[in-house]
Amino acid sequence: MTPKISWTSKFYVCPGGVMACAAVLVPGLLRSSSGTICSPAASLRLTSSTLRHLTLTSIMKSKRKTDHLERTASVVRREVVSAAKVCGAANESPSVKRLRLLVADKDFSFKAGQWVDFFIPGVSVVGGFSICSSPRLLEEERMIELAVKYTNHPPALWIHNQCTLDSEVAVRVGGEFFFDPQPADAPRNLVLIAGGVGINPLLSILRHAADLHREWADKGGGYEMGTIKLFYSAQNTSELLFKKNILDLVNEFPEKIACRLHVTKQTTQISAELKPYITEGRITEKEISDHVSKETLFYICGPPPMTDFFSKQLENSHVPPEHICFEKWW
Repeated sequence: MTPKISWTSKFYVCPGGVMACAAVLVPGLLRSSSGTICSPAASLRLTSSTLRHLTLTSIMKSKRKTDHLERTASVVRREVVSAAKVCGAANESPSVKRLRLLVADKDFSFKAGQWVDFFIPGVSVVGGFSICSSPRLLEEERMIELAVKYTNHPPALWIHNQCTLDSEVAVRVGGEFFFDPQPADAPRNLVLIAGGVGINPLLSILRHAADLHREWADKGGGYEMGTIKLFYSAQNTSELLFKKNILDLVNEFPEKIACRLHVTKQTTQISAELKPYITEGRITEKEISDHVSKETLFYICGPPPMTDFFSKQLENSHVPPEHICFEKWW
């Protein structure tokens, strides 16, 4: 039985707690059809025994090898669990729903590319979803965005079938896949390689890089970004997520940001606005090897075979291991 949780304040995992010992967008709110906007949410205070029970119950009940908590048991998490309120939902593709969450807790923060443990009242299984918005959106509006593909996993089912405007959940940041340069760091180029919903953390990184470009242009200070090239593959153009957001950034920074969108099973005509950016077929080894340099960092997120292939290719091209970052989502 799932313990009853009071969703009223915030909670810090005790150093001896179950998970504490683990080592390791578009401005404006999304609206419902009625145009309602949620008001600031309160933080969440959970007792350590309650969250411990919830976590253990989640692990024991899930027999799937893809269980998020089991798969990420050795990954570093932040201690704070914060309340969040659903402020908007939209269909990003036929199979993916985008959520915007308000997180009022000032102790909640994340680095571009990280994910959240996603706690749902009444659902014993804990979800794990990459944040696709930039840290700047959280700083300015206390908002984060997630994009969740429909599956039979309970958290995804809840998001697609039961989640409504003003639904209350809780989130905790984790993950070692991120881009968080400091002002004194050397400029770097980025190559982002995404497959399917693996675009989510890479979009967060892309948006963060764009924010850094704006800060450099406006203030002449901060971190100096190099160029960013996004390679993104999906079955067809309807499954290419965030197309408009990506192309808006390409058009805003034509000398800094570029993208190549791949489709592997396209059966319909490609629109005129997308056609210049579309390549039919998978991302190739040559496309990636053309961008190898000592100033370039590579971030890969997609199906495990794709991630394994490109990370191995980059190793064989003598890219230093510390310049190859990847996230696998089964």
